[in-house]
Amino acid sequence: MLKTRTTAATAAVASLLVLAACGTEKAGSDPGAGTVAPDVPVTGVHWAVDSLTVDGRKAQAPAGTYVEIDKSGRAKGNSGCNHFGGTVTVDGDTLQVALGETTEMACDAMDFETAFHKAFTGKLKARLAGDALTLTAPDGRTVVALSNIPPVPLNGTTWTVDSLLSGDTAASLPKGTEGKAHFVIDKDGKVRGSLGCNRFSTTAEISGRTVTFGQITTTRMMCSGPEMDLETQVYEVFGGSATYELRHRGLSLVNAEGKGFAATAAPSASAAKK
Repeated sequence: MLKTRTTAATAAVASLLVLAACGTEKAGSDPGAGTVAPDVPVTGVHWAVDSLTVDGRKAQAPAGTYVEIDKSGRAKGNSGCNHFGGTVTVDGDTLQVALGETTEMACDAMDFETAFHKAFTGKLKARLAGDALTLTAPDGRTVVALSNIPPVPLNGTTWTVDSLLSGDTAASLPKGTEGKAHFVIDKDGKVRGSLGCNRFSTTAEISGRTVTFGQITTTRMMCSGPEMDLETQVYEVFGGSATYELRHRGLSLVNAEGKGFAATAAPSASAAKK
């Protein structure tokens, strides 16, 4: 009889637990209702910034604007002109962003950069739909639109020079020359493009992280002072060997003297339509 009473008591307790659990569920709710929502998967992705909308006014982001967040919560990116760093805490669909250090170049995209720094700060609500991510401020008046764009290869990509490098220092392009210098390294090693004023062609032999350029041929146009200044510095890189670093959709080429440039991949056709 003792064994029977114990079994009955156990069954009664189990029934009470089931009834209590049922009493906490909402009628018609999903089986997962009441559980903690998982964090929006924003880490480990190169997010290209597409646009920024403030009070209904939408501004397209300059090419090369991006955000990356690693699993430890460290954020880095480019805000249209300068590179930046910071921290991001992800809690469900909410991001808490604190920007930190930035470089100090002066560019034509400073208005966008200032607005982006203000928008990409504090508490933001994240919504992910496929490869598109939107970050919305609590008042709903500010929205940052981003997209997960795949990386590009060194060869076959159109690269546009967007800053000049000297050692550990990056400087903006001479005013009025943005987008003037660009090039493509074809899969067969042929290089063609513009130095900022004149068009040029050469060859490239790639070994490890080193690119050795062949004899360079250029047109002979005379252009404005800023364009010629840019051309002189870009020409120095294509005049011999250079070390390259490829990061997602960004490329840097630096010669033996530590002089060089950084370039950004042209947006894809689908990205350009956004």
